[in-house]
Amino acid sequence: MTEVTQPALTIDALGKKCPIPIIMLAEQINYVPLNAVVAVLADDPAAYTDVPAWCRLKSHRHVGSYELPGGGWAIHVRRNY
Repeated sequence: MTEVTQPALTIDALGKKCPIPIIMLAEQINYVPLNAVVAVLADDPAAYTDVPAWCRLKSHRHVGSYELPGGGWAIHVRRNY
């Protein structure tokens, strides 16, 4: 099992439908240092694919998506710029 990087920022978007988790990520990613990880907590199935797609579009790195015990995912994004 790979080690999960501790996020510098966690965005709680549980219960929010896309595109809200993406909007929250876009608004807050610049608050963390370069190469830091932001965790987006989301339970909308669209976020599972939309957040990684946003990373590709914006040239940030999708580190991984990890299932949460209560449902949903912690989607980790590394700030590239």
